[in-house]
Amino acid sequence: MPTTVVEIHVPLLPTPALPDGSYPFPWIDEIEDFLSDLEDQGDVEVFDEGEEDGDVYVFFITGAGEDDLLAAASRVATLPGVPTGTTAVVTTNEAEEFGLGRRVPLPLPAL
Repeated sequence: MPTTVVEIHVPLLPTPALPDGSYPFPWIDEIEDFLSDLEDQGDVEVFDEGEEDGDVYVFFITGAGEDDLLAAASRVATLPGVPTGTTAVVTTNEAEEFGLGRRVPLPLPAL
């Protein structure tokens, strides 16, 4: 039975104005830490290791309903330093490739 997975696609853009020699994507570690904290709290499960895919870095979460997963993805998009243009893709654990689901712009509008 397929399980809902939300892919969080973050544009692979370096953080501006970093000191010379700094890792250009510190937001990747920030997002991983944030998702790990959510997982520790039992809110979501990290489905797989994040990875680079072309011009985006993709994170994967599951373990909750679609609305809760999208809410978590929306929170990721608003973390300090995360590039604008982050989107979510609602898919399943049976998808053969990244990005083969319904695209949702992030952050979600406030209710």
